[in-house]
Amino acid sequence: MSFSIKRLLPHVLILIGFVALSLAYFSPVLQGKKINQSDIMHYIGMAEQQKEFAQTTGEETYWTNSAFGGMPTYQLGAKYPHNYIKKLDLTLRFLPRPADYLFLYFIGFYILLLSLKVDFKLAALGALAFGFSTYLIIILGVGHNAKAHAIAYMPLVLAGIVLTFRKKNILGFLLTTIALGLEIVANHFQMTYYLLLLVLVLGLAYLIDAYRKKVLPHFFKSIGVLSVAAILAVGLNATNIMATQEYVKESARGQSDLTINPDGSAKEVTTGLSKDYITEYSYGILETFNLYIPKFMGGGNSEDVGKDSETYKAYINLGASPIDALDAARNAPMYWGDQPIVEAPAYVGAVILFLFVLGLFLVKGRLKWWLVGGTVLSLLLSYGKNLGFLTDFFIDYVPLYSKFRAVSSIQVILELCIPVLGIFALVRLFNDFQKDEEKLKALKYSVGITAGLAILFLLFKSALFDFESFRDDQYIGAYGQPFIDSIIKDRKALMTTDTLRTLILVLLSAGTVFLFLKKKLSETLVVVVFAVLILFDLVSVDKQYVNNDSFVSALKVDKPYQANAADKEILSDKGHFRVLDMSSEGQRKPAKAAYFHNSLFGYSAARMGRYNELLDFHVYKNNMNVLNMLNTKYIIAEEQNTIFPYTNTDANGNAWFVSKLKVVANANEEIMALDSLDTKSTAVLEKSVVSENNLKPIYQLDSTATIQLKEFKPNYLKYESNNRNNGLAVFSEIYYSQGWNAYIDGELIPHFHVNYVLRALEVPKGNHTIEFKFEPQVVKTGSKVALASSVILGILLLLGIFYSFKNIKD
Repeated sequence: MSFSIKRLLPHVLILIGFVALSLAYFSPVLQGKKINQSDIMHYIGMAEQQKEFAQTTGEETYWTNSAFGGMPTYQLGAKYPHNYIKKLDLTLRFLPRPADYLFLYFIGFYILLLSLKVDFKLAALGALAFGFSTYLIIILGVGHNAKAHAIAYMPLVLAGIVLTFRKKNILGFLLTTIALGLEIVANHFQMTYYLLLLVLVLGLAYLIDAYRKKVLPHFFKSIGVLSVAAILAVGLNATNIMATQEYVKESARGQSDLTINPDGSAKEVTTGLSKDYITEYSYGILETFNLYIPKFMGGGNSEDVGKDSETYKAYINLGASPIDALDAARNAPMYWGDQPIVEAPAYVGAVILFLFVLGLFLVKGRLKWWLVGGTVLSLLLSYGKNLGFLTDFFIDYVPLYSKFRAVSSIQVILELCIPVLGIFALVRLFNDFQKDEEKLKALKYSVGITAGLAILFLLFKSALFDFESFRDDQYIGAYGQPFIDSIIKDRKALMTTDTLRTLILVLLSAGTVFLFLKKKLSETLVVVVFAVLILFDLVSVDKQYVNNDSFVSALKVDKPYQANAADKEILSDKGHFRVLDMSSEGQRKPAKAAYFHNSLFGYSAARMGRYNELLDFHVYKNNMNVLNMLNTKYIIAEEQNTIFPYTNTDANGNAWFVSKLKVVANANEEIMALDSLDTKSTAVLEKSVVSENNLKPIYQLDSTATIQLKEFKPNYLKYESNNRNNGLAVFSEIYYSQGWNAYIDGELIPHFHVNYVLRALEVPKGNHTIEFKFEPQVVKTGSKVALASSVILGILLLLGIFYSFKNIKD
């Protein structure tokens, strides 16, 4: 027992160290403050209605009316029954946010290196290099929590796979199952998809190695074990996966029924997102050097260049006051790449990249090739439209690749691979498998490549680069050419400073390795030196973008929106309607209206596909017939900096009877017909819907007929109708067939879509009660699968523990 405790103690101490480092970097959380994340502010606005419903009723709603006219909550933090893997995830994230994600970065990478049989000291060093990688910190600053969450579990999944290939079948199976289950819980399928690409590269490297070593049976046995683990991990998350898969077909990421654009031109036909949208954020080929030199391309869109900058002087020369000039210099347009928005450079670190290059010479075999393969694939795919032939191939032929945008984010794979190979450079440096002469030769090559590149940039930067941005014309038009000349001087200065910084760090790193090879430094001292260098290298850059100033009071984060006079007036109306916020505040904060009202807008890439098209074709053009059919009772307007609510008395209301149908051939004609359709008397729908439901083209409209909404919740609506004739009722609710059920007097009846996005059904004459209930079968089915998977995993876990103890006793 004492031996076990002695072996466990270093890991416990390192675990405590990770906790301390996570809290130290995000120290304001110890004062109860929270990080001010723009994306989380939008999320809070979108999720407020479902959160309030859960608090009031104790029930979960899987539909919200608060944004985009109405949509499922599957991608808005929906909570599912029997989601026990989520409970484990919450237990692991015991630290205050975002320190919890930084801790997960550390611990996951540490376990990955341990699974690769790396000494615990070097494993801890690698965890620091991975956890403080600038991109991983930056995404926490802007609120990409789901992305950070998924990235944090990537190393843990790889650890389980590696253990399985190392014939640690029980441990590998259990770790892979749990880790992949946690990875899927993070609910960022794009990151999980990128992890899958890396796993395929890893699998290919192991397959080739197994073939060469003639151990293919072991390889395929491991694949079998891992396949079962993957199935079980998917089962643990069955509800979320099934619901997402069901919804994605109807979302903006699914295949559209339209073949035209709003201007009538032919639309690019795709089963996923358009290529322009996918590749909007494509990493520039020159930006590759940002991984090595933080401000090689100026840093981010808004950089603080300070009072001594040429930018500050340029503003002074333009007549700005010192205070205004200093304020402008704190948001200088230094970035000169081609991406629309860049918060900060995706800096991996000069020190770890030097070690990575050293590893290219010292590390041999399958480990090197899957790490290099993952790095190269990640880098090339991140170029997007800048390497069009490869990107087009993946979009056109690789399954699911077209479902994800912002291709530059695939660099998370290289940000994982580079530190692993960098740490293995030290592993090989410390062992006796290679002669010192070979190690010295590798050191010379590494210094020549890394330091030589930095020197090249220092000497020839003006000849190699123009430092001009595609946005510069805007500034020339506003301030003149001398202003841009000043900006360019600062861009050059930033590049020079950071290149010199990188060169110094490389020389210090190389000097440390050289002294070790000359027996002047011990292994422990080398690890300590590199820990200091890596922390200085990365944290000093990270702190420029995410620091104590990023934190605000918890109240400001938890309640990010304040009701203005217009909001308060609308809130006094207790009816069921929609709100269109056209104010400048509403444009800056698109989820604000959803926080207080049922909004036509919101902030989500997962909105309903047909509704998204309705926005483009009609709502953004202020088509009042369409706004009326959506029951837009209030429009928040702004004049002379005064915000006020305009009451739209022409809104159609919650439901109404129409007298006739306009039958069209296809979706194109249906959405175009709304341009001039009198939605109060006529409904437009496709011929196929008419045939399926045996609808009549004309309905006798009773002038005294009424249909009134009597009760409404996000997932339930109750109407009462009174009509002397059979009628066709149109409801100002978004149609979604996968879960919404319609009942008349308690009997389930079919309903269908009209006016491209709305619901409709035939109502028999007389007095009737009409109910719409959101009863998604996918949640019920998925929950049963999740429960069964959790039970199976629990049994296997107990058996694994029993077997392990039995072997120890034997």
